[in-house]
Amino acid sequence: MWDWAIWGALIVVVVAGTAALVLFALRVQQAWRAARDTPRDVLSQLDEFSRKAEAAAERVAATGDATTELEGSIERLRISLAQLAVLRAALDEATGTVGRMAAYLPHK
Repeated sequence: MWDWAIWGALIVVVVAGTAALVLFALRVQQAWRAARDTPRDVLSQLDEFSRKAEAAAERVAATGDATTELEGSIERLRISLAQLAVLRAALDEATGTVGRMAAYLPHK
């Protein structure tokens, strides 16, 4: 009478056990591949890191050269701004003089 239940449970256990073994085999295969590929991945990442570090070092060196050039440019800019201030003062003085004289000029 309970034979069908026993056989059904046995089939379920066999199917579940088989699925568990297949899943276990897949996980072992994935772990094996990851362990096998890890040194290669680490080396490629270290190579990439090395290239980036060299590029950064080159940029830092270029920045050092550019800093010296930038300081020279800033000094020239300060000189130019001082000259501009003198020229503006002269222009304001000339404009003030012309403005006062224009008051006496006849208008149409």
